[in-house]
Amino acid sequence: MKIIDAHAHVAQFISGFTSRGELRPVGEGKAQYSTGEIFQMFPPELGDLGVSPEALIEVMDKNGVDRAVLLQGNWLGFHNEYTYAAIQKYPERFTGAATYDPFCVKDEEICRHLFDELNFKAVKFELSTGSGLMANREFYLDGKVMNDCFAHASKKGLTVVLDIGRPRNSCWQVEALGNAVKKFPDVTFVVCHLLSPQQGDGELLKTALAKLLYDNIYFDIAALAANQKPETYPYPTALEHLKTAKSIVGFDRLMFGTDMPSTLARDSYAHLTDYIINSDVFTKKELEYVFYKTADKVYFNNN
Repeated sequence: MKIIDAHAHVAQFISGFTSRGELRPVGEGKAQYSTGEIFQMFPPELGDLGVSPEALIEVMDKNGVDRAVLLQGNWLGFHNEYTYAAIQKYPERFTGAATYDPFCVKDEEICRHLFDELNFKAVKFELSTGSGLMANREFYLDGKVMNDCFAHASKKGLTVVLDIGRPRNSCWQVEALGNAVKKFPDVTFVVCHLLSPQQGDGELLKTALAKLLYDNIYFDIAALAANQKPETYPYPTALEHLKTAKSIVGFDRLMFGTDMPSTLARDSYAHLTDYIINSDVFTKKELEYVFYKTADKVYFNNN
């Protein structure tokens, strides 16, 4: 079966900024917050201070992954030029999204460079209160700032990728997200992590997905398994969330992704594919959409 990983990251070096301040590399794949906490961000075999496209390709080749979509966010840090270079060097393996902080005074100049000069076809906004744009400020997904971002995406024909963080945080604005998606029907939206449900969030996920039944919205399922910790493979709660999503939005709105490299610090790539493939959630035909066809249409425009 052909596979596209619709949610992956490269990083020249860890350079994040979060609710716990700056996030810097300390070697062997470990990172340190300004609070002093050190943790294993990715396996040391993938890199010392960052993760190269070549390191990702090695993982992809070992696991039969054809292509990957390179996304960005505040946690690993913004790496527009590095991501662009990876796509240019390996166009048969990668596509990706640019990112920017819409609160920058020079945001128009930034957008001109990213979307007119570098010609990115997608933009990603990480909005979480932990390590996104709302880590240091609060705003609304359907307010003026994001409305301007979505209007710009509409004008440029960009796919918009959104990580709205986890339930019970101020960033998890499902109704506001629905308002934005409805207001810009010509923009394709992708919501990361299937809205990041945790254990015990089954009914909450049902209610939320029912508010997002629009033709121009898709969901990647990256880190769905990791978000059920301490649950381990074969991740029964994650599978229940997938059953819920399939029943409400449909299998052809879901895209496989891993959120590598960080998720590989906790489990193997094989487990992150096999828990889905070896389950009874999707038929063989449906798996082809989840693992390849939908991402091919959304990100590579080949269907």
